[in-house]
Amino acid sequence: MPIDISQLASAARFTPDGHEGVGPVHLFGGAGYDGAVTVALSHYLPGGRADLAPVPAETLYLVLSGELTLTDADGDATVLTALDGARLTEGTPRAVENRTNLPVSMLVIRPNPAAKP
Repeated sequence: MPIDISQLASAARFTPDGHEGVGPVHLFGGAGYDGAVTVALSHYLPGGRADLAPVPAETLYLVLSGELTLTDADGDATVLTALDGARLTEGTPRAVENRTNLPVSMLVIRPNPAAKP
């Protein structure tokens, strides 16, 4: 089995719906990718956000640097800092916002719907 290498310099940018001030790239994922899991690196600028919406599949967030506020459908907010993570089950509504004056980096990990069974 070959080793699948991802290098940030060649990562593909994409624009998810409902996101503003966020610059994500696919480390593993995107068009033609058939691996079981996708990994995106998202950079949230100050004020950057993802609107309240359900996640399409079980999703793991891992904040690499900075501070993000994760808010659930009831309006309960949790601040995640470097190396904090969150697991959201499929369909869980969430909003994400950078309420600081510094950029934030976060990994987003989820199953790939295009993966071979």
